[in-house]
Formats: sequence, structure tokens, C-alpha cells
Amino acid sequence: MINGTHALIYSPDPDADRAFLRDTLGWSFVEDHPGWLIFRLPPGEVGVHPLDPGDEPRHELYFMCDDVHATVRELSAKGASFAGEVQDAGFGLLTQLVLPSGARIGLYEPRHQVAADIRS
Repeated sequence: MINGTHALIYSPDPDADRAFLRDTLGWSFVEDHPGWLIFRLPPGEVGVHPLDPGDEPRHELYFMCDDVHATVRELSAKGASFAGEVQDAGFGLLTQLVLPSGARIGLYEPRHQVAADIRS
């Protein structure tokens, strides 16, 4: 039976991005090999969206939070940067967290029912 999800972030500067996840976000981790950190994620969920005609299948990664404005302030005070202002995307309030490598990860406050709250 499937018991978890392992997400990958491909980065031009993995050491800097690992340090950000460890130090700025404060995520717990194991170090499988020296310098190779694997982070414990908060609870998650997955949605399957339809493609527009002609689009190629893809995957996206978003971090969820209870209050996106407070999270942006908190992480900005720790040196994090964001691409643009928080936008109302209908499904939630959305911005993009910029990792030290320049990679971007969606950060949003859901305005929909959250599957991560379901208890089995």
C-alpha cells in the first residue's frame, strides 16, 4: 500500500536550497549521505487537473499555509524572497517563494476544502 509521497526539487544550487529548507523553513530532515538531506514534509494532498488542449502533462509543487500574508512576513524576516504580490487565484491566495537557486515554489492559503485534514 502507498504510505507517502517523495517530491523532488531539481536545482542548479542544491546546497543553497537545502540550507534554505533546513535553516529558513526549519524543516526536520535525515542525512542519507553526507550533504544529501531528505526533508520531512507537512501533511499533503494531490489534485488532478485537466490540461488545456495542446498542453503537455506536468507536475507542480505548492506549499500550503493557514495565512499567506503572515507567512510571507515571517519568511521575509528570515531572508526569504517572493516573486510578486499575493494574488487571489480563486482557489486560494497565491504567491511564489523564490529559493536561493532562483527556483520558484507556489505558496498558497487554500480557499477550498483541504484533504490533508482528513483523518483515516
